[in-house]
Amino acid sequence: MKLGFENVCIMGIGYVGLPTASFLSSKGFNVLGVDTQAEIVDAVNSGRAHIHEPDLQEKMAEGLSTGRLRAAGVPSKADVFIITVPTPVNEDSSPDITCVESAIRMISPFVKPGNLVIIESTSPVGTTELMADIIRAERPDLKVPGFDSSEKNEIDEGQIFISYCPERILPGNMFSELVENDRIIGGIDRPSAETAKSFYSRFVSGLLLTTDSRTAEMSKLAENTFRDVNIAFANELSLICEKLGIDIWEMISLANRHPRVNIHSPGPGVGGHCIPIDPWFIYHSAPDTSRLIRTAREINDSMPSFTFSQIRAACKDVPDPVIAILGLSYKPDIDDLRTSPALEIVKKLIEARAGKLLVVEPFIDRLPDCLEQCSDVSLINDPSEAVNAADVVAILVPHTMFLDINLNGKTAKRHRVIDATGMLRNRD
Repeated sequence: MKLGFENVCIMGIGYVGLPTASFLSSKGFNVLGVDTQAEIVDAVNSGRAHIHEPDLQEKMAEGLSTGRLRAAGVPSKADVFIITVPTPVNEDSSPDITCVESAIRMISPFVKPGNLVIIESTSPVGTTELMADIIRAERPDLKVPGFDSSEKNEIDEGQIFISYCPERILPGNMFSELVENDRIIGGIDRPSAETAKSFYSRFVSGLLLTTDSRTAEMSKLAENTFRDVNIAFANELSLICEKLGIDIWEMISLANRHPRVNIHSPGPGVGGHCIPIDPWFIYHSAPDTSRLIRTAREINDSMPSFTFSQIRAACKDVPDPVIAILGLSYKPDIDDLRTSPALEIVKKLIEARAGKLLVVEPFIDRLPDCLEQCSDVSLINDPSEAVNAADVVAILVPHTMFLDINLNGKTAKRHRVIDATGMLRNRD
């Protein structure tokens, strides 16, 4: 069977899908990016990136000018289908894979023998098999492989290939990481793993590590859960040090002088679409044996409330306080507000009517809808202007541009600075 990879259909053109689509088009692939939101499709086709990522605008322009990149609301025939849609959690923290299911149902009419279907969305263990079941039910004419972790290498004539290959790219450095990072290639069977490996070898310089789909799914979840548990340890230490009157940043700096100790930095919480969500996927698969994972999640989820209480305490005895909020995204130097602890803290301050809030977030040009209608919240472009006007300064995200802010004025003298990130300590 002759396999071709020239035509790629990417389902979901958000924070992962759009950079991936733009990158692949720059490497000579013909790429169709599919999204159910018409405004995103229109933005991409007109050359406007709806997310912030260095060099994204230029790569999009290149792909559009050559005709190798386009966007649409529905998929079409392709050689490779890549699923990069969101996988959030429900209100009870259970996994929600409905977007993946929807994407698979959308592509099913277009899949043909020899096609490669790749799921990159972070997913609970067993998701790849469930998606294979959907294709099998909707396309009984196709040979759809079932889960097989054996070493068989023969390819059935007329079969399709299904693999789970989790994304491993970091916002702010996506194009380098698409090429340089090692990739896990989890085939639902061995031929699927080898076929996906052949596809990624066209543009990845990092190692391509093949395994079965279940192991690949669990590996991705374990990566982010490892980080969550370690951050929870640092955050719990910060709570303890607060009670004992110890400088958490000095303590961690000293402890990390041990050659085998590397304590993470604490913060106001954990945000983004991976670390606060992926541990729940493991927990709901095996709740009786995931006690540490659940506890870590609860600790990290409690940190916005702790930081909120610190800001409230700093406002005590200040009539009609003005609070400068430095940072709204979930991590430095990006525009992504998904599950941002800073955003949650601002919501709590609004609900408590804590004062007038001057929000400084350099990577957005308007407040999110949940804040825009509040008269006590203003988006300020100049961080120095916000700091100079404030009674209390809350550093919630250590954006690079904040490193040069002068906090030696009235705010610092009155001891009204809440540095939830250690930015001031780290710049000294």
